[in-house]
Amino acid sequence: MDPIELVIIGIIIVVVVVMGPKRIPELARALGSAKKEFNAGAAATPQATGAGMAGATAGEDDLMVAARKLGISTEGKTREQISAEIVRKTAGT
Repeated sequence: MDPIELVIIGIIIVVVVVMGPKRIPELARALGSAKKEFNAGAAATPQATGAGMAGATAGEDDLMVAARKLGISTEGKTREQISAEIVRKTAGT
């Protein structure tokens, strides 16, 4: 037997002796419901695509968010053109 298997079997035996065989199903139900609640909470949490992206929708990056906040149209423009417009607009020229 592998040493890891022996450790797992030992832990199971200790749990049975300490908790008693009648309390193990309660423990299993509690662990299952805790895992279910954790997964539900993790699924309900919105996933950010990067730091500082509170106003961004999925798939947008910082450059597009900044352009939208400054009122710059991004249709048909390259990232370099959008970046240059942001620099011009924030510099006041």
